[in-house]
Amino acid sequence: MKEEEQPLWVYPDYSPEWCDSIVKEFNIHPVTAQVLVSRGFSTFEEIYNYLYAKLPNLIAPDQFQDMNIAVERIVQAVTKKETIIVYGDNDVDGITGTTLLVEFLRKIGGHTLYYVPNRTTSSPTMITDALQFALESKCKLFITVDCGITAADEIDEYFRNHIDVIISDHHEPTAKIPNCIATLNPKLINSTYPNRDLTGVGVAFKLAHALTNHLVSTGKISPNKIDLKRFLDLVALGTIADMGALIGENRILVRYGLRQFAQTKRIGLLKLMEICEVKASTITTADIASKIAPRLNSLGRIADPQKGVELLLMHDSETATTLAKELDDNNTERQRIERRDSDDIEHYLLDHPQALKNNAIVLHSDKWHPGIIPIIAARVSKQYNRPTLIIAVDQGIGKGSIRTIPEFPLLSSLRKHRNLLVNFGGHDYAAGLIILEENIVKFKNVFIEMANQALNQEDIIPKLHLDARVQFEDLTFDFLDSLQLLEPYGTANPPPILYSDVTQAWPPKIVGKTHLKLYLEQNERILEGIGFGLSEARSRLCKKNLKLQIAFTPHVNVFLNKSSIQLLIKDFKIKD
Repeated sequence: MKEEEQPLWVYPDYSPEWCDSIVKEFNIHPVTAQVLVSRGFSTFEEIYNYLYAKLPNLIAPDQFQDMNIAVERIVQAVTKKETIIVYGDNDVDGITGTTLLVEFLRKIGGHTLYYVPNRTTSSPTMITDALQFALESKCKLFITVDCGITAADEIDEYFRNHIDVIISDHHEPTAKIPNCIATLNPKLINSTYPNRDLTGVGVAFKLAHALTNHLVSTGKISPNKIDLKRFLDLVALGTIADMGALIGENRILVRYGLRQFAQTKRIGLLKLMEICEVKASTITTADIASKIAPRLNSLGRIADPQKGVELLLMHDSETATTLAKELDDNNTERQRIERRDSDDIEHYLLDHPQALKNNAIVLHSDKWHPGIIPIIAARVSKQYNRPTLIIAVDQGIGKGSIRTIPEFPLLSSLRKHRNLLVNFGGHDYAAGLIILEENIVKFKNVFIEMANQALNQEDIIPKLHLDARVQFEDLTFDFLDSLQLLEPYGTANPPPILYSDVTQAWPPKIVGKTHLKLYLEQNERILEGIGFGLSEARSRLCKKNLKLQIAFTPHVNVFLNKSSIQLLIKDFKIKD
């Protein structure tokens, strides 16, 4: 890491009395307690719910305003043997939510089909693309998963063709809510559901939960017929892949979902884990985010996302093995395309440094693959800590993906200039848009101008938020065990970053070409640190007995069946 790229360290707030009271109340390590203080917990009740909430603490699904209407219409469709189509978005959140609802509805006797559109099309009306399939299938009820809230005009087409629509989505709505019989979305302005952070698969699970409650309470099915816990592996997979905030209710769903992986009977998921070399019994959020989700996502990015649902519903081991291998091959191809387009963008930014003079980055080209741009936008935004819009142009239509920083939420900016867009949707920190090629330059200029006005130089400096100061004597296996109380880690609940003053025992080594191995000492105890991607910093550290302040996350490293405590170095400062 070059000195000019070093992030601004944000040190934690300390409240010794509050920290001590947490230690006494919960009998946890003082450093773990300080992490809770740093994360803003202010009552014992908040901490208890965070550490110990269980499945019975989930919010009742009937707190969705239209849930009873949705349940009644689905029960009617099942009773009358009407054809139901579940239409899902083509990312992992949509694929898992679609799988969940299809499997559930079939289990309660529903004649259920599914449709997942291809992401690579530049068509701004993907829901309309499914209309012909719905008409041919004599569909009477169309249920969206992880999409639909911004598709008012498209859904009017279903209404005109006498097809009822239920929207289940979690994206921010626009001013015009679609004309449908029920809308399940925790982000509606008048929403009565208290968890705005549910993902698409989370909303789908809530619908299945409400249906189960209704069918059991009315005696239509036995309480033993449906075990909702068996769907939680899908909920965890979709929530983690979609970067759902792992706080509150999502945290409960993912915690129990990870446990469900160890018991899953999904042949396709088991075969996919086998190819990823992930053990179901010890799976982590990092395994899902870095290994399983990218392979499923590769279908929506460069191939046919319907195969993702097919794989997760599959019962045949041999076919599942073949399809899981196909996903792996698709992911390899996706990585190749991603490297190609990433290199092209990187070279452009090197050749055009003026593109980094503003507080936002907007790039467009007809050479980039539309399925890859969300990954690249996220990477560029993180690298330069700026709102970033990448647009892939095809036949006069641009498909854009935007990622941003906390100081610049997106949706108000998109709404303000919606006249330049064909369509847009998403969240305040990750959104997508469709734009005519002729409007790209104008939109680029207004977007950059808004970012320049809203953000100052400090806003675009990367921040490293520290949770607690720690001494090497605190770093024991027991302490690391106690830190597991804070898992599962993910969006809005990252692994704790600790900091400490140390001496470098001897100069670091470069390992694996780009990583740095450090040997760090404090009070005669030496611990090994590993800095991923920090090899360029070695020249500044080639000095024995150098005084450092390090920011790190501790973890247990197992090598040749021997466990040791290792520090994952996030950053360092050389002390005077």
